[in-house]
Amino acid sequence: MFDSLAVVGATGAVGTIIRELLDSRGFPFRRIKFFASSRSAGKTLAFAGREVTVEELKPEAFEGVDLAISSTPDDVAGRFIPEAVKRGAVVIDESGYWRMDPDVPLIIPEVNPEAVRQHKGIIASPNCSTTQMVQAVKPLHDAGRIRRVVVSTYQATSGAGVAGSRDLMGGTRAKLDGKDYQYEEFPYPIALNCIPQIGRPKHRGYTSEEMKMVYETHKILGDDSIRICPTCVRVPVANCHSESILVETDRKITVEEARELFAATPGLVVMDDLENKVYPMPINGDGRDETFIGRIREDLSSESGLTFWCVSDNLRKGAATNAVQIAELLVAEGGAQMAQGRTQPAFGSG
Repeated sequence: MFDSLAVVGATGAVGTIIRELLDSRGFPFRRIKFFASSRSAGKTLAFAGREVTVEELKPEAFEGVDLAISSTPDDVAGRFIPEAVKRGAVVIDESGYWRMDPDVPLIIPEVNPEAVRQHKGIIASPNCSTTQMVQAVKPLHDAGRIRRVVVSTYQATSGAGVAGSRDLMGGTRAKLDGKDYQYEEFPYPIALNCIPQIGRPKHRGYTSEEMKMVYETHKILGDDSIRICPTCVRVPVANCHSESILVETDRKITVEEARELFAATPGLVVMDDLENKVYPMPINGDGRDETFIGRIREDLSSESGLTFWCVSDNLRKGAATNAVQIAELLVAEGGAQMAQGRTQPAFGSG
C-alpha cells in the first residue's frame, strides 16, 4: 500500500532520527522522498547506502506519496498536511497542530494502537512530555483506574530545538569562562539554572506545555475525568526528559504490583533499586527507544497514591520513534501484502 514514502522536515533533529529508524528497522518501501525548506533543498542525505536529494516542501511535492512522516513547526503542518492528504497521502504528524482535532487520532502504539483505524488521512503523535507519562501510567490505569495525576517535568534543552541545544552548550561555556552569552531560545540563562516555564501562558496560570499534558492525556486514554496537575520545567540537560509522577487510583496498587505491571509493559524498563543507587537518569535513556521507570514508592500523603520517576529520550520515543512505530502499525493493519519487507529501494520521485 505504501509504495512511496516521504519524510517531511528530513534535515531537522527529529527528521534525522526518523531517517535512521526507517533504515535500521527495515521499514518496507519502494520509493522515498525527503522534504525540507528551500534552504535545504538540493542537499543530499545518505540513506540505506545511497544518496537522496532533498526536495523543497511544496504542495505538488506530495504527488504520488502514499505515506508521509512529518516533523515541522505547527504553522507548516497546518498549511501543508491538508495538501498531502488531498493528494492521497496518509500523514503521521509530529507537530502540535492536529493533536486535538476530533477527527485526528492521537496515538502511542503501546497505549492505544486500535485508534489507528479511525484516521481520515492524518494521525497525530503526542507531545514528548505527554508520551512518556501516558506510556508509564497506562498499566496503572488499566489495573486500578487513575483518579488524579501530579506531574513535574524536567525537560532537556533538545526539546527546544537546535537553538535550545546551542544555548545550553554555548551558555555553559560562557558561564564557566566568566563571559557573556546572547541566548537565542531561552528568556533566561539555562546554564546552571532551571526555567519554570515551557510554552506561553495558557489557562489559569498554566502554560501551553502543561495544558498539552492535560488535554492529550484525556484524549489518548479516552477519560476526561482524570485530574491532572502538571508543572513543566526546562533544565540544563542536553537530552532526555525526566518526570516525577504521582498517581492516585481507585484501587490501591502496591509498590510490588506496580513494579510487576511496569516490567510486563512493552516499551517500559524498570530500574528500581534505591539501596544500590539504581534508578533511571538522562544518561541511561539517551539514544534509547524505551521509557525507564524507577524510585517506585507509596505516596505518604495518600492512602491510594503511588509515585515514581520516569525518563525517556524526548527526540526518540518522545518524537521520532513514536512516529515510526505508528507507521509500522499502519503496515500491520494493512495486512501481509504491506509487510513483505523492503524490495530494492528506488530513490527520488521515480
